[in-house]
Amino acid sequence: MLNIRITLLLMTAVTLLTGFTWGFGGDPCRDAREQADTLESIRDDVLIRQREAKILELCPDGAAAHYVTALQFERVGNTDGAISEYRKAQLKDRGFARASGNLGLLYAQKGMKDEAAVELAKGLGAFSDPRYHKAMAIILVERKVYSLAAYHYGEAVRGLPRDPSLFTGLAEIHMASGQPDRALEEYQRALSIDPGFDKAHVGSAAIHLARNDQDKALAQLKAAATATPGNREVHLMMAEIYEKKGDQKQADYEYLLGGKPRKTAAAPSALSAPAAAVPVVSPTLDKDIEGLKAQLKEQPESVTAYEKLGSLYRSAGRDDEAIAAYREAAHRNSSNSDVYVSLGALYEKREQLDEAVVSYKQAIKVKPDNADARLRLADIRNARGFYQEAVEQYSEFLKLKPESPDIQLKLARILARTKEAGLAIDAYLAVLKHSPDNVDANREIAALYKNRGAAEKAIEHYRMVLAQQKDDMETRNSLVALYVKNKQYDEIAELLKGTVELFPDDPNNHYKLGLIYDFKKDYDNAIASYKKAIELKPDHARSLNALGRVYMKTGRLSEAKETLELAKKADPNLEETAVLLNNIRDEFNPEPRKISKGKKSKSKKSKKGAKQSKATAKGAAKKKP
Repeated sequence: MLNIRITLLLMTAVTLLTGFTWGFGGDPCRDAREQADTLESIRDDVLIRQREAKILELCPDGAAAHYVTALQFERVGNTDGAISEYRKAQLKDRGFARASGNLGLLYAQKGMKDEAAVELAKGLGAFSDPRYHKAMAIILVERKVYSLAAYHYGEAVRGLPRDPSLFTGLAEIHMASGQPDRALEEYQRALSIDPGFDKAHVGSAAIHLARNDQDKALAQLKAAATATPGNREVHLMMAEIYEKKGDQKQADYEYLLGGKPRKTAAAPSALSAPAAAVPVVSPTLDKDIEGLKAQLKEQPESVTAYEKLGSLYRSAGRDDEAIAAYREAAHRNSSNSDVYVSLGALYEKREQLDEAVVSYKQAIKVKPDNADARLRLADIRNARGFYQEAVEQYSEFLKLKPESPDIQLKLARILARTKEAGLAIDAYLAVLKHSPDNVDANREIAALYKNRGAAEKAIEHYRMVLAQQKDDMETRNSLVALYVKNKQYDEIAELLKGTVELFPDDPNNHYKLGLIYDFKKDYDNAIASYKKAIELKPDHARSLNALGRVYMKTGRLSEAKETLELAKKADPNLEETAVLLNNIRDEFNPEPRKISKGKKSKSKKSKKGAKQSKATAKGAAKKKP
């Protein structure tokens, strides 16, 4: 009976503690508000919709309901509607931090930086949302408040460690603070996340150019051009480098791709703008335009006249009028696919990407084998995160132009990003079939093989990378990890020797090499490596600790003690150092430790008593006659 009572009491306690209101006067608006704060933690779309419906049901006109409505507006792209609803939520509940933070994000998108900063600060007062930190950091960088911006970028990285733009943001802060080496490190971190992140390549290239290292700058820009062929800034930077190097032909070609063709420019490639997009400028341009306008007065439905008029306007740089003419041609069902591509390109120039997408799709509808339309559409869909459609369009482009390793590489990267590892590997192999020495393709396929446990294939491709770029530390570190896993210690030693030769002033490299020698019991070389690291950085705690450990192994206890004391001073938190020092003290003082005070006193008394007994006995013996 007692057990039953206890069980019932426990069940009652559980029921009471689960938050069930039992219908006794609970506040539905408060419940809705509490549930609204949990929406950000839900990852399942179905559960999100169910929770939102419940919130709207609980308190249809409350702050939480307006917040949910704002979220729904955001999902369909109605920014103004979302802003209005977030404001209503704030009016209902001044302390609604989520509404403030999200409103701040939308203000930032619209360029309302002052308003955005205020609302983001309110949101961050309650939630350390990485999106809020990122938006705040961008605003602070623009205001040149670099220390605070760096803090917010750092907080954003905690929640979004795979966002390469955060590291390029930090790099820009380091550049503004006159620290190019640290900026390069951040750019490299961005590229380790996304090897095709063009902003990191461009930033790195700018640093190399400032140091007059044109070859390294050019390598970075080539990688950026492979990832984003439409980036005009990249092509113009490459053109300037080629011009300085005296390669005018290549410079002219890059100027053309960058939108600034020179008189000696090379003919555009098959991947550049279509013939209709870059027409030959007529010396009688104005006269030709007036002639076409006159023709249209007589033949207002002439599709061809509108097509020609659009091309003339575009060649004259009169984009608004060109768009109007091309739209008239499209309205009259033009069957010229290049007209739609030209219209799409003009929309892209104005950053009207939705309109550009419609135009490119129409170009494909009119002419399914229009490779340029498919490529441009794929680039937009890729940039906006519509990866399935991007894959479809890149695949169709490659059917039309199979000898395009740069596009094949784009396709491979999307497949890798969307976790289609098998298909991604096939795509990378297609790139390498055409360009076996492609550094990026080898590095990226190696990472895929590594993740799938195919160590030998990963090692093969990483070695191909190092054959081209010996100073690629990311690849060297990946190879070391694979060699350690395979217990290939000779290979590790050889690789680390090469690293030390390339970067002799980095104490960490000497320390790592020392560890391998240490493991192989080559203590002389281990000591030499650790000492070199300490010579470069006297307070290199790990090297001091490791050197002390080797001294202990080789019986040099006094040197070990001295070195470990230095390690402890350099880093008091190194646990191994404390353990090693205790072991050395035990070696110097080998007496067994006493366990308790009671036993100590007892032992001392017994010894003292024994001595006294002996003394008494001796005295007695002397007194005997």
